[in-house]
Amino acid sequence: MTVINNKIIVRPESAIQPTFVIYSREACHLCQEMICALRNLQAQKSFELEIIDIDSDPQLVALYGERVPVLKALNDQQEICHYYLDLVALDAYFAKIR
Repeated sequence: MTVINNKIIVRPESAIQPTFVIYSREACHLCQEMICALRNLQAQKSFELEIIDIDSDPQLVALYGERVPVLKALNDQQEICHYYLDLVALDAYFAKIR
């Protein structure tokens, strides 16, 4: 549900485009591989992708440390996978939200 100009707009769930966040580091080859794989996947599935460099925030460094990349769903903060893109886990998440 979205509110625009005091009007409530209800979109069918299939129209809701999920947003995923990758917590990463700049010089991380696993991070680059996951980002590349997800960008390629965007041609097949509709989703937004945000990339956050954990080194820009000391709290994120403390939280994730060396455990990057981490892929999370933005709307519910569910961790989908870390280190490598888990397509089975990602497909299961898509099935859950659609």
